Amino acid sequence: MIAQNGDVSLSVRVAGEGRTLLLLHGWPDTSALWDDVVPDLLDAGYRVVVPDLRGCGQSSKPTTTSLYAMRHLVADVRCIVDAVAAERVTLIGHDWGANLAWVSAAYLPERVEGLVALSVGHPTSFRSAGLEQQIKSWYTLLFAHEGLGEAFLRKNDYEAMRKWLGHPRVEQIITELERDGQMTAHLRWYRANIPPEAFVVDPPVLALIQAPVLGIWSSGDHALSEHQMTGSSAYCVNGFDYVRIEEFGHWLPLEAPHVVSDEILKFLRHV
Repeated sequence: MIAQNGDVSLSVRVAGEGRTLLLLHGWPDTSALWDDVVPDLLDAGYRVVVPDLRGCGQSSKPTTTSLYAMRHLVADVRCIVDAVAAERVTLIGHDWGANLAWVSAAYLPERVEGLVALSVGHPTSFRSAGLEQQIKSWYTLLFAHEGLGEAFLRKNDYEAMRKWLGHPRVEQIITELERDGQMTAHLRWYRANIPPEAFVVDPPVLALIQAPVLGIWSSGDHALSEHQMTGSSAYCVNGFDYVRIEEFGHWLPLEAPHVVSDEILKFLRHV
């Protein structure tokens, strides 16, 4: 189906019956990130909603960077929840999708009954996690500059994407990013929300998270520190469960889909 938020069309896949789970992907993915997780959630009796987010996949790709600011992305989440006629949903996000899930839970508390954040912790915790996390986030300084980020990713026949990114489906990702201007559209998420000055200014202040939360982090994640996830508990007033997964890297929905779905389902039994 298509969820329409003003001029932006969001391509959304919907399957199953029961309580609604809204799965949000991050960079450089599309809704395909969740393909190996969704069947387990459907088998457990949930309704699963999986969109291509703004700028990605089959959804609209605005060419103005300011249209990727977080307030527009949260409005997309509200639009999707309305389009599937759900009063409340559990948000499940990875990478940028986790960031968006945190902010959506903060500002749409009446629509969010649960939150599962993979890899990325609460925005304030992330920005307060110190030098370790800032060093791990070095690449965002490149991505902040139009043309520079794209050139870095394309340099030497996509060497960075193949050797640094570590994505299990890197060849498919490269092909997807070069379709319909997605390389730049994806990077606009960074440009609109993590300017270079984010490294030196105070972290954002959000409303406290009212929904119960599950945070999942993997020991092999080269881009995100454990502290930025565990520190999220300070911003969750109705519980923060934490699961550390050993051995796997950043791309948990692809590297360990059944481990992820098992942890989600255990959490949902108590939400």
